[in-house]
Amino acid sequence: MKVYVMTDQEGVAGVLNFDDYGSPTGRYYEVGRELTTRETNAAIEGLLEAGATEILVVDGHGSGSINPLLLHPSAKLLAGRPLGYPFGCDKSFDAAIIIGQHAKSNAEGGHLSHTGSTSIEDLSINGVSVGEMGCNMLFAAYFGVPTVMVSGDKAACEEALALVPNIEVAPVKEGVKHGHTSGLTAEQYARLTGAAIHLHPEAARELIKEKAKRGLERHGEIKPLWLEPPYELMSKLRPAKEGEPIKVARCRSNDLLELLNMPRKHE
Repeated sequence: MKVYVMTDQEGVAGVLNFDDYGSPTGRYYEVGRELTTRETNAAIEGLLEAGATEILVVDGHGSGSINPLLLHPSAKLLAGRPLGYPFGCDKSFDAAIIIGQHAKSNAEGGHLSHTGSTSIEDLSINGVSVGEMGCNMLFAAYFGVPTVMVSGDKAACEEALALVPNIEVAPVKEGVKHGHTSGLTAEQYARLTGAAIHLHPEAARELIKEKAKRGLERHGEIKPLWLEPPYELMSKLRPAKEGEPIKVARCRSNDLLELLNMPRKHE
């Protein structure tokens, strides 16, 4: 079986904030890369036990968060930029999983939750609010590939279950901020989503391995997330300053991949 593994960083246990872990200028960037790579390796071990014969890992974090020197030797790596939808996915894959996923913008109890960036208030397709995870599930489904497992913070896992009720999830941390966050500026929002309770990284990896294995074993039971065309994508931008209105961009297409790759002009 051939498996597609999308990765991000903000949903990894032990990744504490954007500035120190997520960027090459951050003081703990290499720690963030190692934590992300080792969670990915745990998933790969579970996939191999479940019968995977070919695995492609996609480094989906903007600045990059997979260390090739530490990556499991059974996997191939797709990394670098520019890289757009569908991020190397095609109909040859039997299943997909997502590792290190954060929740979408404004998610209740989300840790470092955002949709592309903290400047986005909300993103919806045909009226369904989706974050990066939902978009990833949809482009995999474009090729008939089901997403069978997600790891990340608790809010991200709840988001996954709302989209695909029988998906396997591995919650590795839980954000402590609860309450209304809509209408905040990007700076205000980022300050509110930085605290979480984390599993120990080794415990997180054990859980991820177990759930990745289980997800692939159940891949015939878990259906792809899908929305029927025609499509309308609506993106809402947070106010630049407190009290200013939210700007909106709309894109329309009959093709999902075309829709996801369209430039968005907020006005």
